[in-house]
Amino acid sequence: MTGSAASLGSHAEAVAAAEAFAAAVRPGAADRDRAGNVPRVELAEFDRSGLAAITVPAADGGSGLGPVTLAEVIRTIAAADPALAQIPQGHFLAIDVLRLLGTPEQRSRVLSAVTEGGRVAPVLAERGGTHALDLKTRLVADGPSWRLDGIKYYSTGAITARWLAASALDPDGRLVLALVERDRAGVTIGEDWSAMGQRSTVSGTTTFDGVHVDAGFVVPYWTAFTEPQLLGARAQLVHAAIEAGIAQGALADAAEFVRTRSRPFSEAYRADHAPTAAEDPNIRLRFGRLATRSRAAVQLLRWAADVLDGLGLVPTGPDTAAHGSIAVAQAKAFASDVAVDAANELFALTGASGTDLKHGLDRHWRNARTHSVHDPVDWKYHHIGAWELAAVRPPNHAQI
Repeated sequence: MTGSAASLGSHAEAVAAAEAFAAAVRPGAADRDRAGNVPRVELAEFDRSGLAAITVPAADGGSGLGPVTLAEVIRTIAAADPALAQIPQGHFLAIDVLRLLGTPEQRSRVLSAVTEGGRVAPVLAERGGTHALDLKTRLVADGPSWRLDGIKYYSTGAITARWLAASALDPDGRLVLALVERDRAGVTIGEDWSAMGQRSTVSGTTTFDGVHVDAGFVVPYWTAFTEPQLLGARAQLVHAAIEAGIAQGALADAAEFVRTRSRPFSEAYRADHAPTAAEDPNIRLRFGRLATRSRAAVQLLRWAADVLDGLGLVPTGPDTAAHGSIAVAQAKAFASDVAVDAANELFALTGASGTDLKHGLDRHWRNARTHSVHDPVDWKYHHIGAWELAAVRPPNHAQI
């Protein structure tokens, strides 16, 4: 696959590539949701498009584009199929981590694979611990190199990635990322994803059984959080873009259904002389309210992306980091609320016929609800309020 990915040199080129990709995958979104299979053909097209390399620095062979472009690209794809938009979410986090903490050798090998059309998949989450960072995966010394053992879940994008970035605790109990090729001996990735939404992310279980890790391919991830950082905000920006896209996709499908299939409620037909559902005054009211909130979510997303663009990868201090984190928290919390509301209200717009499974409209609610609980929206609103009322900075972790 070497040299097979397109080169995208500007924001306009990246957005155009995302729009072309979205147009190609939109017709099959409902069928992919029903099947719940790995969308290998579509992901191969994403890899060829050059979109995976948009945030790779130009010095490393990538497009060198920032959060504004990334948010627009992900939102565009999510409006067509949010599962396909979520699959590379962790990939863009991994690129940021390598930009911040990666050695020249790590950047050369991993980022060059990205510019050739590969992706990186962080595999971070585990089951059974008392909290999200209660990890059982361990990195132990094995001669001059390392050995990795553990089991991960929610391994979004890992099945079709070129490289994996696995979180683990090193012998000193510190949080690290072990970089290994996807096809390395001892790596097993299952398709046991059974969530009700985002089904074609196939974010199943990854097992590391005595996996060899090269000596120079351990990233000291713990150091990223010893100082103010924006890795969490930049990762959350992608989640906000996915939610804004879900809301837009749900409303687009609702509008098409109302125009072409729905009938006006009999009372509207008699009292208001509404010959079509699109002219039903109550449907217009509901749709107008949702359309306004959806556009507000998009504009809030763009504002947050612009804030991050102005701050760069490394903030100048704790208040700068807090400003970026709070901006993204506002975009993410609001977009999550709007996506769930739009996907739920869709059925009030379409009527009973919209609930027929053959139309696949239920996927919007399942996708919104599944994705929105990645981290609690209430905590985001809490931190926003604390910052606005008392200038209390949000915690320095990867989810805000």
